[in-house]
Amino acid sequence: MAEPHSFHATTVAVGNSAAMITGPSGSGKSSLALELIGLGAKLVADDLSRVVAENGVVQVLAPDRLQGVIEARGVGLIHVPWVPSARLQLVIDMSESELERLPRSHRVTTVAGCDIDLVLRVDAPYFTSAIYHLLQGGRYAAPK
Repeated sequence: MAEPHSFHATTVAVGNSAAMITGPSGSGKSSLALELIGLGAKLVADDLSRVVAENGVVQVLAPDRLQGVIEARGVGLIHVPWVPSARLQLVIDMSESELERLPRSHRVTTVAGCDIDLVLRVDAPYFTSAIYHLLQGGRYAAPK
């Protein structure tokens, strides 16, 4: 197995599809993760995500310590449902807001040399649910 890359990010999984939530301290990474876990997602890693890529597949690995533990600001460290790894499908950038109603093209970022779907923060009450269902069912693709 390749040596893992580390990212300052919190990662959750719905089934085997993972979303890595990035952004500066205080941007809402753990808050979004806790909301997703409340809908049924499972924690992979809080604050520091380890990533390995093999044959074009990016896996996020749980940390060696504090597995299944997430920080809830103002509450402390708490245990939540977790998984040891999941396939990275999505990166959520909490440092920038999406301004388009229907973005014309999908944003993509590179993680460990692989292209990964990118979503910017949406300041709306449905954002958490939309992310959960995006991980669960994917994007709609119009018939060609």
